[in-house]
Amino acid sequence: MSIRRTAKSRRVVAAVSMAAAFALAVTACGGDDGGGETSHAGSSASSKPSEDGANGADEDTAAGDEVDSNAKLAEAKGQGGLTFVVNQVKRDSGGFVTVQGTIKNEGDQPKNSGGWGGAESAVVAANPNSVAGATLVDKVGKKRYYVLRDTESRCLCTTGILPLQPGKSTPVFMQFPTPPASTSEVDFTLPTFATTSLKIS
Repeated sequence: MSIRRTAKSRRVVAAVSMAAAFALAVTACGGDDGGGETSHAGSSASSKPSEDGANGADEDTAAGDEVDSNAKLAEAKGQGGLTFVVNQVKRDSGGFVTVQGTIKNEGDQPKNSGGWGGAESAVVAANPNSVAGATLVDKVGKKRYYVLRDTESRCLCTTGILPLQPGKSTPVFMQFPTPPASTSEVDFTLPTFATTSLKIS
């Protein structure tokens, strides 16, 4: 009888010890994951463009946090009193061009981003309320450049744009493959806006 109790006690102690060791291991792993996430978030925040991306880009910067909103490199008139002012056009070392600007509603009715996402249904579905339909055209090189996308058709551009109330504006950005170094000027088009010429810095 005592032998059975002793064997049973040993099994219980062994089981409790294993459970404690397992819990300690899980806790340690959880701590490592948390540290990894913190480190990753810090590196993402410090890497700047290119923004809003995935995608190789830092969205906060590309959205215009470090862009002079008073700079006016070009302006394109849109439908219903909308105006798109380009604040910056910049080549980045990653092999792309970032266009940043501000869309303002100078009309007297609220305006939404309908049409700015382009005509491709897959792109529009992956990028609701976006500027994914923008293009650059190198007339000399006879080539058109579309907004960069990932494998799931998500653009490297501003998405989730809320309807613009009269007098309000919103910063936007979009990233394109970079034209050859010899190309210093391109035509920029955003659906429903007039085409405007941009110089690439």
